[in-house]
Amino acid sequence: MSQNKVAIITGGGSGLGQAVALKLADSGVSITVVDISEKAGNDTVSLIKEKGAKAIFVQADVSKAEDVKNYVDKTVEEFGTIDMFYNNAGISGPGVKFLDNTIEQIQQVVGINLLGALYGIKYVTEVMLENGGGSIVNTSSTAGVVGQATVGTYSATKHGIVGITKTIAAEYAEQGIRCNAIAPGTIETPMVKEYRQKNPENVKAVVEAIPQKRLGEPEEVAELVTFLLGDKANYINGTVVSIDGGFTSI
Repeated sequence: MSQNKVAIITGGGSGLGQAVALKLADSGVSITVVDISEKAGNDTVSLIKEKGAKAIFVQADVSKAEDVKNYVDKTVEEFGTIDMFYNNAGISGPGVKFLDNTIEQIQQVVGINLLGALYGIKYVTEVMLENGGGSIVNTSSTAGVVGQATVGTYSATKHGIVGITKTIAAEYAEQGIRCNAIAPGTIETPMVKEYRQKNPENVKAVVEAIPQKRLGEPEEVAELVTFLLGDKANYINGTVVSIDGGFTSI
């Protein structure tokens, strides 16, 4: 992977975003870490810099288009271009049956997970097209491939991520844009740990339903994401790669 590449990672303060940031930093990629949490984002920036790579933090509520445009503008200002985009920021929601969601809860999950991802793709792809192309990886979920009880709104947004992934690949492949998605199963991230505390029985049932009988690790997902973002995956476009211990294979 070229040392001159530039990446944006949303939700970069923890979990999958942080794991991908640290993996890319090992290859000398310059990184814009985007997160709602200033402390978490700056922590990731410090870890990247310890590896000798360049990084900046931009705080953003990705459900606001102006915040998304700002992190794109700040990246171009600092690093001159955008080669890779890990479009990852997301929340799980309350973990209840769909009819028990409030309108506010539905709007929050859709705003962050789906609108935030769409805004990111729009503004980042505009820059990539000006500069000859680039690679996007969106975070979907097993809940974007199959239905899962108690995460209805989340599942709807993650199915939406699959749709936009395939659309961008179809529309802009000839102009050098690659857009893929990953569909992780339940990974040991802070978001999942919080969900597990609220819904221990649900998570226990999830582990039992995974053929490998364990949750995934963020570093395992980071291996996949960095591969898809990089040049070795040049002929992979518009696809959704499951990484779930076999959960959606049965």
